[in-house]
Amino acid sequence: MTTNDVRVSVLGLGAMGSALAGALLEAGYSTTVWNRSPGRAEDLLARGARAAASAGDAVRAGGVVVVCLLDHASVHQVLDPLADELTGRTLVNVTTTSPAESRELADWAARAGIAYLDGGVMAVPSMIGRPGASILYSGSADAFEQCEPLLDRWGTSTYFGADAGLASLYDLALLSGMYVMFAGFLHGAAMVAPAGVTAREFAGLAAPWLTAMTSAFEGFATVVDGGDYTVPGQQSLLFSDLGGLLTASADQGIGTEAVAMVQRLVRRQIDAGHGEEGFARIYESIKQPG
Repeated sequence: MTTNDVRVSVLGLGAMGSALAGALLEAGYSTTVWNRSPGRAEDLLARGARAAASAGDAVRAGGVVVVCLLDHASVHQVLDPLADELTGRTLVNVTTTSPAESRELADWAARAGIAYLDGGVMAVPSMIGRPGASILYSGSADAFEQCEPLLDRWGTSTYFGADAGLASLYDLALLSGMYVMFAGFLHGAAMVAPAGVTAREFAGLAAPWLTAMTSAFEGFATVVDGGDYTVPGQQSLLFSDLGGLLTASADQGIGTEAVAMVQRLVRRQIDAGHGEEGFARIYESIKQPG
């Protein structure tokens, strides 16, 4: 598959959809664009994109149809009336959906004779087409293989298999780690603010510290996969009790929700008699809620 024989249509020109279309234009792909509300395509048109008057026109213009819309419902709203037009084409859906929604869309596509590939974008729009961008895919293996040169224009492409829900599952699992980390950083910034420390100053200390702490992931993973939380060398749950941190946070007059969440996971295992075992055991609190 080369830039000379592939026609791509991008439906949805929010920040991410526009970035995806822009990277395709930069790579020389014939690119048609459509957005539900007008006025989003001017920059792309100036760079060589073709504007479609309707979603149907966009689908008919592309052998590969990329969908980057608001949510699962909007994908169906736009594409359901066009199922017959999509038959025989490749549909790459990078709209954020749940694993169950991705599988439902794959089933819908299969019934219509559409090659379906689901994508989870691990990047912000400004990263698309640049080092560090990554997109996770699952669904049709043939579609991934045929489209891989195109997909690689957006970032590193990783394929997880025929189960269309896996890309979404990995995407949301990785985002969970990101958002909890962000919340922890912002809690820390709020904690030192009453002492006159700016968030920027705190970030200068937090970034290298948190980066260094990610080296613990491999050790946690080994313990969790092995199922033995008594392996020597682990920090115990009793030592990891966050009661003091909660008290200090309250003394600073800030909310404690972010840290209290972790403390609940810790205390559940301590109260169950596992206080001498490693911190990684909170995995069991998460895996078996309540």
